[in-house]
Amino acid sequence: MVTIHRLHNGVTVVLEEIPYVRSIAFGIWVKNGSVHEPKELGGISHFMEHMMFKGTQRRSAREIAEEMDSVGGQINAYTTKEYTVYHTRTLDTHFETALDVLSDMFLHSKFDDKDIKRERNVIMEEINLYEDSAEDLVHEELQSLVWPESSLGRPILGTVDTISTFDTHTLRKYRSGHYRPDNTVLSVAGNFSSDEMLVRLEKAFGAWQSQESEEKSLAPAHYTPSFVSVQKETEQVHLLLAFPSIPRDHPKKHCYTIFNTIFGGGMSSVLFQKIREEHGLTYSVYSYLAQYSQNGLFAIYAGMAPGQTKTVIDLIFQEIQRQKERGISAKLLKKTKEQLISNFIIGNESTMNRMTSNGGAVLLRGSVQSPEETIAEVEKITPEDMEQVVHTLFDCTQVSACAVGKTKGICLEDLVKNNKYMD
Repeated sequence: MVTIHRLHNGVTVVLEEIPYVRSIAFGIWVKNGSVHEPKELGGISHFMEHMMFKGTQRRSAREIAEEMDSVGGQINAYTTKEYTVYHTRTLDTHFETALDVLSDMFLHSKFDDKDIKRERNVIMEEINLYEDSAEDLVHEELQSLVWPESSLGRPILGTVDTISTFDTHTLRKYRSGHYRPDNTVLSVAGNFSSDEMLVRLEKAFGAWQSQESEEKSLAPAHYTPSFVSVQKETEQVHLLLAFPSIPRDHPKKHCYTIFNTIFGGGMSSVLFQKIREEHGLTYSVYSYLAQYSQNGLFAIYAGMAPGQTKTVIDLIFQEIQRQKERGISAKLLKKTKEQLISNFIIGNESTMNRMTSNGGAVLLRGSVQSPEETIAEVEKITPEDMEQVVHTLFDCTQVSACAVGKTKGICLEDLVKNNKYMD
């Protein structure tokens, strides 16, 4: 059973007791990511996440790692466009160690200038590595194009120019304003007593205060259809097509997930079977949903030899047209729903997945939907629902495209807009 509580300082806590396991997953969720950054501080949320592991008044970076390793625990963190997460997983008997280490990092990191300088070099290498990878770069380039005036389109890592300005004062000031009890959720799932856990969390986090208490509203991100080709010395062209899609909590979100699974979500999907298996034109081809609080994208990726770009684009739009004309059969819909429900149930057997699901839900929506409610919503989806999704999603006047690699001689906009399968 999932329960939601609040510490005396306003920090929200979501707990799920799972008495038949021996582990505890613990996460600190902060509603701060790259979308919350001013342009001149691009990448500071990700930079701060790195710095949390570089030492506190009580522990060095090495001691943090060794203390978690000594109990066989896992500790990590990640930054997204809309939030940052710090998490651990240990045996239930070692949770006190995990709580002490992670709370110490979160509340008492030093942000020492020497460490900042060293970590800046590490993140610069991360940026360079990302830009060297055409397959990764194409996704970032497209998002910067379609949301050109919004922080949603800016890279999570920031740029070499922006991260070069960060120092101890900058990080501490940003942390004070953006890491607050009112925008933080503690999520715990595993073998524990909720009453005892609340006492532990209150002791570890209850004295934490911040200077600011109000969350500033974000300006809406307006989608702009765009086309761009980026020349790089690679063997392939890395192509990404995109359509504006629904936000994270849209009532039809499960319909879109089902369609993505059918269209490009795995080895049995339409795109994989047609473009790779039947025609042998790509090694990698897939689709995915990028969903955020206000909006989203449906994207289709393919990597191929430059001379096969036109054929691959033709086949993608041919399959889009077929989906519009034929729809999703009741048999295929039933099969896909069973696949998703099975994956969902199996995933819920992991304490880490339960902690992640609960923490994200409470941080972003303020509540947790039960597994039974989620399954019921999926079960009631009809072929008519899916037909509406297909026709709403694939508005070809709103298509965007980005290509990275050997793009010389390829006019991407012509290949897309003049495609014979376009409406």
